[in-house]
Amino acid sequence: MARLRIPGAARLPWSREVGFFIAIGIVSTVGQALLYWLLRNWWQPAVANLVSLLVLTVLNTEANRRLTFGHVAAPAVRAHLGAGGLFLLGYLVTSGAVLLFKHLDPGAPRVAETVVLAGTSVVVTVVRFLVLRLAVFRGPGRGDGEPGPREAASSTGPERSVPAG
Repeated sequence: MARLRIPGAARLPWSREVGFFIAIGIVSTVGQALLYWLLRNWWQPAVANLVSLLVLTVLNTEANRRLTFGHVAAPAVRAHLGAGGLFLLGYLVTSGAVLLFKHLDPGAPRVAETVVLAGTSVVVTVVRFLVLRLAVFRGPGRGDGEPGPREAASSTGPERSVPAG
């Protein structure tokens, strides 16, 4: 499968990654909020959040694996297992926020409940990006300005020779 190549991405990996992560995160947060709002017609907040978060986490992780962190050789299994732990954290934090909100204001409309869910998801997303970037999608050269394995393999720069010692 062809990878999306962005000029200058090797020089500015954080800005490229943050940009893709934000775009995917916005789509995912809106998708989760809409699915949650729809599911609340039949299910309690915790169940609606579980299902909406599970569906969108799988889609979000795969989109980030391919687009945001596609230049790092990380197998899908590793990406989805790492995201599984983050899923649990996200579920606990977002469900806790919604349940606390419902406890404090039992008569609040579902729209307000959904806004609380989306706002809390933004906070969880920041943590998610950092963990994915620094732990799940890390590779040789990450964080020190060096290209990841795929970038190094596709580099067209001059070859360097190391003198024999």
